[in-house]
Amino acid sequence: MALIPSILGGRRSNAFDPFSLHYWDPFEGFPFSSTLSILPSSASEVSSFVNTGIDWKETPEAHVFKADLPGLKKEEVKVEIEDGRLLQISGERSREQEEKNDKWHRVERSSGRFLRRFRLPENAKMDQVKASMENGVLTVTVPKEEEKKPEVKAIEISD
Repeated sequence: MALIPSILGGRRSNAFDPFSLHYWDPFEGFPFSSTLSILPSSASEVSSFVNTGIDWKETPEAHVFKADLPGLKKEEVKVEIEDGRLLQISGERSREQEEKNDKWHRVERSSGRFLRRFRLPENAKMDQVKASMENGVLTVTVPKEEEKKPEVKAIEISD
């Protein structure tokens, strides 16, 4: 265990603790860009809340995204379309205010910002995206254009 802080760049985090306040970027320090380098600098200071799980399924009619965001209100979540085909889901969970008389025994709920981006396929109807939030689950529905089936014309075979 003594090696973990040096591997993680001396941060006060634990690679095995899902509630650690810092994320671990395995490519940090390498000359090529990491997966988080596309994020704005403010988004790079993201807590473990960045690991917000999002499911993406494709049905015959739509692409459906579901994110578990317990404790967040819809006003604290943003769903945006960038550059035509980039779906961005972001938000922030605030840290609870500490009172002088409070004595914390355990803090396991994560807080901080999260940001997830998904490049949508060509068949997505970007002008008809809908989002709803119920019981802490965000659902984003992106309708698909109907597949154009090739027109088949039967040709009668003559004698």
